Amino acid sequence: MPDYSHHSGTRPHAWREDLTGGDDSLFSGREHLDPAVEYRTLTYEVTGRIARITFNRPERGNAITADTPVELAAAVERADLDPRVHVMVVSGRGKGFCGGYDLSIFAENADSPDASDTPTTGTVLDPMVQARNHNPWGTWDPMIDYQMMSRFNRGFASLLYANKPTVAKLHGFAVAGGTDIALYADQIICADDTKIGYPPTRVWGIPAAGMWAHRVGDQRAKRMLFTGDCITGEQAADWGLAIEAPPISELDARTEALLDKISRVPINQLIMAKLALNSALLAQGVANSTMVSTVFDGISRHTREGYAFQLRSATVGFREAVRERDEPFGDWKRAQFGPAPSPQDPPR
Repeated sequence: MPDYSHHSGTRPHAWREDLTGGDDSLFSGREHLDPAVEYRTLTYEVTGRIARITFNRPERGNAITADTPVELAAAVERADLDPRVHVMVVSGRGKGFCGGYDLSIFAENADSPDASDTPTTGTVLDPMVQARNHNPWGTWDPMIDYQMMSRFNRGFASLLYANKPTVAKLHGFAVAGGTDIALYADQIICADDTKIGYPPTRVWGIPAAGMWAHRVGDQRAKRMLFTGDCITGEQAADWGLAIEAPPISELDARTEALLDKISRVPINQLIMAKLALNSALLAQGVANSTMVSTVFDGISRHTREGYAFQLRSATVGFREAVRERDEPFGDWKRAQFGPAPSPQDPPR
């Protein structure tokens, strides 16, 4: 008779065991080597069955740089290949999740963009090349722009195309390019007062990821992008954009509860469920939406109005130009839909 004494079927609820556990594991006897990697824009750690990716530029609102998509994709791949990890969560350190692109690189400092650890000199990702391509008096090459932005999207989309489930945990603000990242995650959980939206559709931007209609439907996506209005986390949950929107005091606990439940499911089950559900999402044309939106995002930054906004930013500073853009809509630093406040209303 065969010896089944070591077969997983002889152990109670063996399906809950770690993928690396047991003598019958494919990883039995194999040492796990986790390289010590330091990232410029984020941190990475594994606790139990959860990989935690945390944006780590709090002094800049976790604003996106050329390093962000490269490092995010690398961290996601690291978690995807780790047999200990069942689910990964992306969050932001400091006051918010992500405030969008560090546009001051182009809007304010065209002659001296921020340096990057990524070796890009002499390529289409060279910050100086891109700064020159944003010269209002020069000739714009739309495909140089597309090559850059499409690679940002490719890095962010690693959250969607990863084998394993990805969760975005939002607090404070997830605006502009920050939503390009969050909307690629399989699940969004956010504090009820989180500010979520894409105000740059008012001038100088189109959401390059092209995910809004896929996440909230045609009319609601148009409601946001025709106005640049933001919604709260509570509204995001009502619209189905977020799976849950607890008060900020409960966000950590509710996120951990969600991660714990997902992490109890075998990795192969999670991967199959995600592949099956992603097939429907991808059939909607996500890749085509991203391509079209990325092209239009470039165009929006090279129109007469776009150049006016860029030059205004160079003159008075990016923050002041954004205030001038948003204040007439009544939501400067506000998250909810509604009429513009009257002049006597206190600032928010």
